[in-house]
Amino acid sequence: MADQKAPQMQATLGLTGLTSNAMALIAPGAFLWLTFFIQATTGVAGQPSTAPAMWMGIFAALLLCLATAVSYAEISKLYPGTGSSYYYAEQALLSKDKAFKYARVAKFVVGWGSHLYYWVYPGVMVGTTGIFVGYVVGFLYPNFISGANPGPVFMALVAIVFSFFVAWIAQKGAGASTAVNIAINIVQISALLVFSVLALGYRINHPSGTPAFQYDNQTLATYTYQFATNPKDGSIIRDASGTPQPLLDSTGKPVPYTITYPDKDSTGNMLTHTSAKSVVSVHNLNWVFIQATVAILILVGFESVTALGGEAKNPSKHIPIAVIASLLIQGLICYLIEYFAANYFLNSGYTMQSAAGSAAPIGDMMIIVGDALLGQGHGKYFMLAEAVTVFLALIGTTLSCMNTGARVTYAMGKDDEAPEHFGLLHAESLTPRRAIWTLAAISAVLGALAVSFVFADAGAPTDATIAALPHGILSSFGYSTHDKLAAMPNSLLTITLTSNFGTFILYALSCLLCIIAFNKRPDHSFVRHLLIPGFGLLANLVCMAFYVIGPFFNLGTKMEPLVALGISAVWGLYGAVYFLRASKSKGKSVLLAEKVIAKS
Repeated sequence: MADQKAPQMQATLGLTGLTSNAMALIAPGAFLWLTFFIQATTGVAGQPSTAPAMWMGIFAALLLCLATAVSYAEISKLYPGTGSSYYYAEQALLSKDKAFKYARVAKFVVGWGSHLYYWVYPGVMVGTTGIFVGYVVGFLYPNFISGANPGPVFMALVAIVFSFFVAWIAQKGAGASTAVNIAINIVQISALLVFSVLALGYRINHPSGTPAFQYDNQTLATYTYQFATNPKDGSIIRDASGTPQPLLDSTGKPVPYTITYPDKDSTGNMLTHTSAKSVVSVHNLNWVFIQATVAILILVGFESVTALGGEAKNPSKHIPIAVIASLLIQGLICYLIEYFAANYFLNSGYTMQSAAGSAAPIGDMMIIVGDALLGQGHGKYFMLAEAVTVFLALIGTTLSCMNTGARVTYAMGKDDEAPEHFGLLHAESLTPRRAIWTLAAISAVLGALAVSFVFADAGAPTDATIAALPHGILSSFGYSTHDKLAAMPNSLLTITLTSNFGTFILYALSCLLCIIAFNKRPDHSFVRHLLIPGFGLLANLVCMAFYVIGPFFNLGTKMEPLVALGISAVWGLYGAVYFLRASKSKGKSVLLAEKVIAKS
């Protein structure tokens, strides 16, 4: 056990600080930019894309999260303390006369399972930061690196540096992190709402048949003319600099580009939404579940505030409010508006298939709406200004997740269920620095792996696109051929689904803990303590089941969920072996013989 005279966490966070930390993790400014590409490419090769159900998939994931958030809010009223669900599991079982003996097993299962989320999620974030920086650098220096398809080595280096940079902020303490997160929340929400208004305005002001912009993913620029294509393979004809050449009419003048809103291409893949109703429609129930298994990534984080119980001034009162408020503000308001605007914006000049072939579809859209607002050629300034806010949001969400993950690890170390050194606080900053730096190293490795084959599977670029990449170890190393990349699982989606599976495990167990904790209590409520958490438990289990059902019934992507399941299985088996061996070496009983009072 850790020395009882060791430094202890100090209660410094009020309601604003707690809510801000959770909101920073559910960062719409970062995720709209970063996950639109993942969601656009989620499907099976040769089958229609699941992208038409993107908005409804987010809505379904939001309902699941709201049910889980209610469970967290209710149980945090009973057991305010550091460790989130790990701590709740022990307390809930200890409160029962017959089930108390399983308290140690329960808390370890919850704690170990939550690490599949808390230790992998930051890796996803630093990996996507590598992609984001690659897009911006490629836009500014196209001869050095491609913005649409940045080099894996370059993205990996960015991911590694970013991971340790965020850890450096995190180890300074919750106070410093909170100040950063409050500022970031204000900036990112304001910036993305501006984009949403402009995207909706572009669609409304450009009815079908009117002149508009056509976007080119290779040059990252807009054009007012139709592109000339090669009649043999349909590829765009370009000059020596890569600029698309115009299609000429009978008089030799460029044919103006006029916008349309086609539904699908010849293979059945979505191109645009023909109406606002189409954006919010189900389209296909299976697609909704598939999109929800990805969309959960952008909504998780509301529960992170429950890990800050040791630093909250009034945890019993403020943590439940912060859990619900953070999800409602970021999920119900920001995400649903922003994703509606981005999906409704899609047009023949920039389709869902264009989004699937870009490292940053939202960045492309910002250039288009910026050109419409500021004049052609000036949209890049709007995009770059928005990119700054996205980078700030990335710092906030990665910082918040590292803080949460490190504190759950700290709780397990302090409780002697993980290596003891994780349960120590730094004497000056009062932060679990060893857990933070360990998590930074893990995140750096996972981030580098996530970008190694980010343009694989459905997102594999064409051979012509690969040939056009700037040559160099930072720009083109790792790209082979289209067919070879298409046969590989998408590394970013694989790591994302692994993190999401850990999320579903944690959220399902947390809903179950709420049911157990309030069972037979005098303040039990059927709606808050059985119906809502019961729905959350079922919804999480259904999403987990789709990892198995989808690949075998050809629903959604195939390779990535199976690999994610394999990683999760290995993590679970390793945890079981570690738990039994540690129990034996420390002389600790697996099942409790009597009730004990656990330290929060």
